[in-house]
This record gives sequence, structure tokens and C-alpha cells, in this order.
Amino acid sequence: MSTDTRNLTLVQAVRDGLETEMRRDDDVIVLGEDVGRNGGVFRATEGLYETFGEDRVIDTPLAESAIVGTSIGMAAYGLRPVPEIQFMGFIYPAFDQIVSHAARIRSRSRGRFTCPMVVRAPYGGGIRAPEHHSESTEAFFVHEPGLKVVVPSTPADTKGLLASAIRDPDPVIFLEPKLIYRAFREEVPADDHTVPLGEAAVRREGSDVSVYTWGAMTRPTMEAAETLAAEGIDCEVIDLRTLSPLDRETIVASFEKTGRAAVVHEAPKTGGLGAELTAILQEESLLYQEAPVGRITGFDTPVPLYALEDHYLPSPTRIEEGIREVVAFP
Repeated sequence: MSTDTRNLTLVQAVRDGLETEMRRDDDVIVLGEDVGRNGGVFRATEGLYETFGEDRVIDTPLAESAIVGTSIGMAAYGLRPVPEIQFMGFIYPAFDQIVSHAARIRSRSRGRFTCPMVVRAPYGGGIRAPEHHSESTEAFFVHEPGLKVVVPSTPADTKGLLASAIRDPDPVIFLEPKLIYRAFREEVPADDHTVPLGEAAVRREGSDVSVYTWGAMTRPTMEAAETLAAEGIDCEVIDLRTLSPLDRETIVASFEKTGRAAVVHEAPKTGGLGAELTAILQEESLLYQEAPVGRITGFDTPVPLYALEDHYLPSPTRIEEGIREVVAFP
């Protein structure tokens, strides 16, 4: 196996992952609004139209329900479509197709059909976008049986997780944190590269408190952990990577080591994935618990516009404060 790498941003890793899988498997098809000639609103599909042609890189009408519905039909009959929704805030017209059809086609057909489809969507705030462009509603899809939900936080993981998602026999919601699309670069394997779905990554080992996060919140969480280390607080940072299915083994093992936990996500607190993580720890590791689980999250409001986003998203300072409260209890 080649050990060649490329120094890529996260959005470049998306494109690299798509190209690699399209070369590997002729059944992989990309479709969505402006993904072809224009290369996508974030240029995640730039150059694919010229490389693979209009039969495999398809510009669609502005109709999310039709994009996903067509993809379900393609998947049921043997193709591996990768539809793009331009922003997560525009995915709701396709919600019925995703949860009523894509997620259930295996069970309702008793295994006769599967739906090997990856719905890509940039998500999250922080880029000063207009209304409906900054949503972080991953919990909607985590709640639905039959769907896998994946959120990368590094370029290498992006390519590897995307490849695994495309090869998976069931539908995957692949959420790309656009705040860090071009925030940093990393060496990414140039050839075939996969990262298993359902496995979290321990980004930083520690002994005092377990901090669970994913996507764009991984970087400020790591920054907060390094600041707290100078104060003598040793944080273990777990990047979940796959939100459904959750890597319960890694989640629980970390908590049983530290006895304290905090969850960082930019979605609103109420009904967010932090609540499910808290429940898992209560159910499986209650006797190890030394403090209430902290939740450092967005607020129960629509994502505000422009400068107020800085107050809405968990910052390193707010993450530090939340972790300090968990460590200081009682």
C-alpha cells in the first residue's frame, strides 16, 4: 500500500475522498445543486464534472426532496449515490424521504432492498451566513433508527470516514463542519483510505475529566484542554466522529477512568446529543460518577446572525469554565 500523502484542508479531503471512491467504483454518483459545472457552493466537488462527466456528476434542480428521493431509487437498484444538500438548514424538505423511506427500506422490504446512499451536508455556524445556513440539528437524524450519522473533524478522518460511508450498505448522513472547511491542513493518504464507522477517537488522554465532542467543536475543546492543563486539570478529549452508532465502549471506558464528564456541542442544549451521552453514563457507569455531567452547548434559540454567533457557539473560554465547574464539584 502506498504511503504517499497530500497536505489538504477538510473541504479538499471531501473532494479527494469523492474522487478516490468514484475511481474505485463506477456505481458511485454525485448529485445536487451546482455540484457539477460550478463545483459546489464550497467547491467540494470542483473538477469532478470534468473528470467523470455529466452522467456521474449531476446538477439537479433546487428541490431537496427530489434530490434525495431520486437517490433512494438509485440506491435501491444498485448504484451508490452521494447527494449533496447545500446547507443543513435546507435538508428539511427531504426529511420525509430520509426518515420514511431511506431509513426504513431495509426493514420494510425484509432485506430485499438496502439504501447505500450518503447524504452530504455542510452544517454548523461561525461563518457569518444568513438564516437557515448555520443549523446544527444532528440529533434529528441520530434519533432515527436505520440511519448512520457521521461528523468528521480532521481532513484525514474526512476522507477515511467518507469512503467508509460510501461503501456502507445503509444510508449515512455525512455532516461536514463548514467552520473548519479551510481552517487548517493535515497530511491525508493519497490513495485508498478508510476510517471505520462507529469508532470514536481519543484526541487527548487525561485522568481528571472526560470531555466528549465532535466536528468543529473539537478544536476549541482541545484548546481549552491545553489551557486547563496549565492549571493542573488533565482533560481526556473524545472525538465521537460517528454519532450513530455511538462508540459506547470508548465513551464508558473514559468515564470510568475519570469519574467526571462534560459534553461540548454547538446544537441547542434541549434534546441535544449531550443528553443521550449523559444518559448512557448514568445507565452504565453510575457508580463511577463523582459529579453531574456538564453540558457546554449552543442556546435554545435560533442561530443568531453575524457577530452574535460568537456568543452562541461554545468558545474555548466558555468550555474552560464549564469544565472547571465539573472538576470543582462538590
